[in-house]
Amino acid sequence: QVQLVESGGGVVQAGGSLRLSCAASGRTFSTTGMGWFRQAPGKEREFVVIIIWNSGSTDYADSVKGRFTISRDNAKNTVYLQMNSLKPEDTAVYYCAAAKNGLGLRAWRRGGMDYWGKGTLVTVSS
Repeated sequence: QVQLVESGGGVVQAGGSLRLSCAASGRTFSTTGMGWFRQAPGKEREFVVIIIWNSGSTDYADSVKGRFTISRDNAKNTVYLQMNSLKPEDTAVYYCAAAKNGLGLRAWRRGGMDYWGKGTLVTVSS
């Protein structure tokens, strides 16, 4: 059982930056991967980035590669998403997710995660 709580969402102008946080609690010891997803109005949820917990290896969606960076603070049980050079197209509710399964990136990228936060809204104005 893992609980995830996102924070840091808000309104920013295009070209600006924002840092999201995801605090994890509960039984986090068996976590195999964590990541961020987003859902824009009228669109389906999409993969943003995933970090493989043991190795720290990361995988980014092409749409955010070079602009977004995922990081973690093990002591604080927190994962972050640093978002730079934001575009209006980045406007969405951002969700933190965690996996305890061993399905791997292929499944995780498609949303095959075990736990989800409630999301935090990011609005990028032009």
